[in-house]
Amino acid sequence: MNVYDFDNTIYRGESGVDLFFYFLKKDPSLLKKIPNGAKLIVKYKTGEMTVQEILDNYVEEIVDYGESIENFDAHVIDFWDKNARKIKPFYLKQRKADDLIISACPEIVLKEIMMRLELTNFMGTETEEGSMKLVRLMYGKNKLTAFKERYPDAKIKNFYTDSYSDRPLIEIAENAFMVRGNKVTKIK
Repeated sequence: MNVYDFDNTIYRGESGVDLFFYFLKKDPSLLKKIPNGAKLIVKYKTGEMTVQEILDNYVEEIVDYGESIENFDAHVIDFWDKNARKIKPFYLKQRKADDLIISACPEIVLKEIMMRLELTNFMGTETEEGSMKLVRLMYGKNKLTAFKERYPDAKIKNFYTDSYSDRPLIEIAENAFMVRGNKVTKIK
């Protein structure tokens, strides 16, 4: 089985950041969220806060905003109309129908692009049915746990990522590749 991370691996950029700017164009009041968001990114990048700490402290604000969006599914379709072009060429050339995409991007956002790529195997951050309340963040060791739950007997032949936060999946893969831009380098 070939397994791929999504953001910065097969998608050029961070889909969550792109989604924020998509909604910013529709709701300029989101501008006031940028300074706090930038502080959180700096704290994460400098090791002052983990992703889990950020979620523990700020996820409710994100969920509340997301739940206030009318016709969210229609916005997701429009978002992918504008951003599907950011799927990297290397992936489009080697894509296989049985690939697994595993991402921190919420499944409610991923499902549209997965349908367009004709992929049925994907796992993203899980939310409650009918709401945006977080059930499981698909990040770090959670990716491995979710993978083993859904595919208990599967072996990862090739794993592609842009980050060592995916070390748990790197470790169980037969081969692992680091993706930087359009450059793919074997690391295992």
